Amino acid sequence: MYLLLAFLSLIPRAPCLGELKAFVVAHSHMDVGWVYTVQESMHAYAANVYTSVVEELMKGKQRKFIAVEQEFFRLWWDTVATDIHKQQVHQLLQEGRLEFIIGGQVMHDEAVTHINDQILQLTEGHGFLYETFGMRPRFSWHVDPFGASATTPTLFALAGFNAHLISRIDYDLKDDMQKTKKLQFVWRGSPSLSENHEIFTHVMDQYSYCTPSQIPFSNRSGFYWNGIAVFPDPPKDGVYPNMSVPVTDATIHLYAQSMVANIKKRAAWFRTADVLWPWGCDKQFFNASVQYSNMDPLLDYINKHADQFGVTVQYSTVSDYFQALYNRNLTWDIQNNQDFLPYSTEPFQAWTGFYTSRSVLKGIARRASSLLCAGESFFTQYVQKYPAGSVCKFWALQQLRSLRWAVSEVQHHDGITGTESPKVKDMYMNHLMDGIVNVKKLMASIILDTDNAKKNGKLYSYVYNKDTGKRGTRNVEQYIIVYNPLAWNITTFVVVAMSYSAVSVYDELGHPVSAQIQGSAESPFTYDLYILVTLSGLSYQRYSVKLSADNESAFIARSVKYGRKVIKHADRQSRRLIPVLNDCYTVMLDQNTNLMHSITDRKTNQTVEVTQEFLEYHVNGDVRKGPISDNYLFTPNGSAVEESKAVGLEVVSGNLVREIRQYFYRNTTAQDYMYVAYSRIYSVPGGYDDKLLCHRIEQEYRVGPLELNHEAIFRTSTNLNTKQTLHTDNNGYQMQKRPYKVFVNNSVARNYYPMVQTAYIEDDRMRLILLAERSHGVSSQGNGQVEVMLHRRLWNNLEWDLNYNLTLNDTSVVRPMFWLILGTKPAADVLYQSSALALEHRPFVMYGELTDKPKLHRERHSIQRDPVTLPANLHLQTLSIPGWTYSSNHTEQLQNIYKGIRKQEDADFRRVLLRIRHMYEVGEDPVLSQPATVNLKSLLKGLRTVELVEERSLTGTWDINTLERWKWKSAQHISKGLSCNTKTTMENSTVTIHPKEIRTFFVYFQASGTNELTISQTPSEIKVSTGMSAEITCSWKNNEMVQRFRVTWKTEHLTCKEGINRELSSKLYYTANATHKDKTVLKIEAVKKNDTGTYFCEITTEIPFMKKGLGNGTTLIVEEKEAGSMENYHFMAILAIFPFLISGGCFYLCYKKQQNSKNSVPERRTHEERTLQVTELDEGNEINEAEERKPSSSNSSEWVSDLQQGSAYKKWAPK
Repeated sequence: MYLLLAFLSLIPRAPCLGELKAFVVAHSHMDVGWVYTVQESMHAYAANVYTSVVEELMKGKQRKFIAVEQEFFRLWWDTVATDIHKQQVHQLLQEGRLEFIIGGQVMHDEAVTHINDQILQLTEGHGFLYETFGMRPRFSWHVDPFGASATTPTLFALAGFNAHLISRIDYDLKDDMQKTKKLQFVWRGSPSLSENHEIFTHVMDQYSYCTPSQIPFSNRSGFYWNGIAVFPDPPKDGVYPNMSVPVTDATIHLYAQSMVANIKKRAAWFRTADVLWPWGCDKQFFNASVQYSNMDPLLDYINKHADQFGVTVQYSTVSDYFQALYNRNLTWDIQNNQDFLPYSTEPFQAWTGFYTSRSVLKGIARRASSLLCAGESFFTQYVQKYPAGSVCKFWALQQLRSLRWAVSEVQHHDGITGTESPKVKDMYMNHLMDGIVNVKKLMASIILDTDNAKKNGKLYSYVYNKDTGKRGTRNVEQYIIVYNPLAWNITTFVVVAMSYSAVSVYDELGHPVSAQIQGSAESPFTYDLYILVTLSGLSYQRYSVKLSADNESAFIARSVKYGRKVIKHADRQSRRLIPVLNDCYTVMLDQNTNLMHSITDRKTNQTVEVTQEFLEYHVNGDVRKGPISDNYLFTPNGSAVEESKAVGLEVVSGNLVREIRQYFYRNTTAQDYMYVAYSRIYSVPGGYDDKLLCHRIEQEYRVGPLELNHEAIFRTSTNLNTKQTLHTDNNGYQMQKRPYKVFVNNSVARNYYPMVQTAYIEDDRMRLILLAERSHGVSSQGNGQVEVMLHRRLWNNLEWDLNYNLTLNDTSVVRPMFWLILGTKPAADVLYQSSALALEHRPFVMYGELTDKPKLHRERHSIQRDPVTLPANLHLQTLSIPGWTYSSNHTEQLQNIYKGIRKQEDADFRRVLLRIRHMYEVGEDPVLSQPATVNLKSLLKGLRTVELVEERSLTGTWDINTLERWKWKSAQHISKGLSCNTKTTMENSTVTIHPKEIRTFFVYFQASGTNELTISQTPSEIKVSTGMSAEITCSWKNNEMVQRFRVTWKTEHLTCKEGINRELSSKLYYTANATHKDKTVLKIEAVKKNDTGTYFCEITTEIPFMKKGLGNGTTLIVEEKEAGSMENYHFMAILAIFPFLISGGCFYLCYKKQQNSKNSVPERRTHEERTLQVTELDEGNEINEAEERKPSSSNSSEWVSDLQQGSAYKKWAPK
């Protein structure tokens, strides 16, 4: 007891603000991945968290709990929760005792995630919550990401949040903020956005989101009465390790003293008497009964002795705490747009290694995100232009949802960061690969349905040769379909691997296309064919590749190889320079070293000395010898060293492409190279827009496998006087200035920053920009230098790392790509934003074999008429069909949920989600930084006629005109109040988008489209019971005297899984023998449950003029027949006619068996004819090598597919 009193005497006194009020927030931090897979976590503890918490909350009206990550909750809701549990969740939400915080699918990382993916995972979670419960999160709980980006507060403000909560910031900065009581402030994350986008931010103190782990009177953890979760199976006896000492008459006062002491210690670091006291930690509350049964009496005891303790305590949610804080009406400091990166916990614990950890996973996650963006816009256009197309929309949405889920999931702060165990990394990879294949199948299916390709042969998204591990080559003539996912016109090159060099390329009209072919750097037996493509916004083109030996053949490039040179022994006095140039740049190579020497901007004639080389940091792996590097930490032993001593050089020259190939060897006699750098510049014939293509040097590297405890970097050294200042991006959204900081220890690591997309250095005259297609760590360790960490391979003997298999023994080969841009600052401002997006969203390529030599098309595909094109300073960030069925009217949505009404259909395909982002900051460019005005109806007229536009919050759940957020009092706002968005009216669908704004809309298109015939279907919806009949009437108007027309009925079933819709009938009529030339009726007898679907009537007049029209669709909902008062009568009637039923039934079954044997084979063959030959994608050897390490059978890939198809998860649910 004396020791306890001595301990309590050391606690700092709380501020004199009256009695302290502690808000006890019960929570469980549940990582979606990290050490254990999602399946393992669900089985061991996660499912039990929600089951036991919901049940325990119902037992005490004072109890509360917050739920954060949605992935575990959604899995529990869909596969574990009973109907009673679901009713209880609705009740608890209405009572405010269960609160969803953040609401995204995961708690995303803030350092290495892209803004597109942050918004995606947030939107996925919010859509589920609003559709299921009608609720919209208002607060964040970003307690575990390793550092805080300035992008996140902006996104949360746009999503409608009132306050933001973070925890992990640099240890010395947090210490200073605690001492000065500056842990709470108003954060204005963007320098360009208005005050409406700022948000109140709370930084957790040094205890972070966990309850104090130790209590003075026990050697066990404190306040964790349920102990620690056990893997793989929960203990059968219910006894978990490290369970806290129970609260009894003997311990309750000791517990109360410990809790009060911690509350007072925390209160001393904040300005108010309101204290946030998180109760929980990682993997807690899997037995909520023992948790609440111990905490209940403890809270009662403290409140009964409040006069003695000077503290009251209460169960709370996050909103309870922030409401109390808001009500105090204090004036808060404003934090500008600076972020809280990097993050360190000690001088030798700089969390900057994860910026590069698991580079292969980072690369595949970003490519998956880019593919998802392309697939979403491609499918959205298809639905609007071909509403009765053969591709089943519900099957298509399942394919997109599988990739949405996978891309959202990997944004977790222990996912894309590379800080997870190998088996969890495999889980993420499997889910991403499955989703990628699904979306590629979807896009190929759409091409097959809208293009004559289905008659010409097989269609491939990518061809992969399993034997060689290289991109497959094609020995037959082929066509190539190239889709531009950007809403701009682009001119660029696509590369196709070929097995022969004499080829010609033609466009859809049969015109020859500029192309160049050259020997592949990866294989002496293959060729790389570069095809110059020009594409309008959101459109695709088809190109044919044929064997040829005439003057239309692709230009064959020539190669010159230079001898291997020793770098350090080069004669610097007598340099021999080799020029490689296009219209924008002259790249000079030093023949004495085979390294780059300089780059000249030909427009301004400004030359910058540029040298690039690979180096490695050596790190320690033995904890007995000093600090270590691991998945999270970067702790180099010293400066980077040069491991390669000699460089080989090859220059490939052609009329379109010039490629520099540099091979780095350990010495002059080594057989195998350590690294490769490929640098390409392009020349474009006259008549093309070559602004972006000409002003970039594409650089692709090959690195690995590394030696153990080595970290590879690529350093670019220049003669720019940068004063050792670097600029890097926050999440591909905004830039941060990074002056070099000198620390007593570990300065190298603590000056590394995340580069999600962009980094640059500059002086008064020139700027050198690097753009990346995945995240990396980047630093400027010297004046005029920028270095990028490319790869890490680590092993250490730290017990914690070994126990959780977090040592990062990554033996993979990585192939990152960068675009280098050099120019004056005004020129660079114009180029870097659009170039970064062009790298992020490169064209999507599909291949097909021309096995029967079809004729070339003489007209363009209808899917690309009226392309979608935005002004140069705007980016179409999202064009998708989310599929949500919730009402956009909040009152109606709440009424529907209260009444238990949910739309019968599985998805709403009429609602399109549109996001547009302004790319530039205020004042960044005199032209591009101006507001841009867009008429959305005109923008999307090529899809179909826009009927209605609604502006929404970032994730779509708020009508922007009804969204009100708390405005916190600050030096610039002398009073608190509600921050309202400017009321918008969308009558003419014209919007003006200001710098850095992200505007979100729901767009509704006319149901009947722009048909030549006016078609009407009645009714719009039919509800019948099984066994009944249904009639759908289709009528049309046409002023011409029609002599011949065709009536076709099609159906799209809600349960379709093949991806193809079904044509019910197609009949040809002549007016001479047609009873009704302006009306037809479809009658469905004895409907069955699986007849549920949407039915379309298509009318085609053939004589005298060809015209076509499509009906608006009729939804047929078939419900199971309910047993009623006539049940006994029906039973007696059946008994009376039983003999007749037996004989008639036997005859009918025999007849149906004969019919089925006749019909089944043709139906199966028809489906096989439309089966797509889409193989596993090839994105270079990174993915191939990842696939080789992929387990032969993986449950982790099964459940994602099952989730999207609505299958049960009972196979892995908790026992």
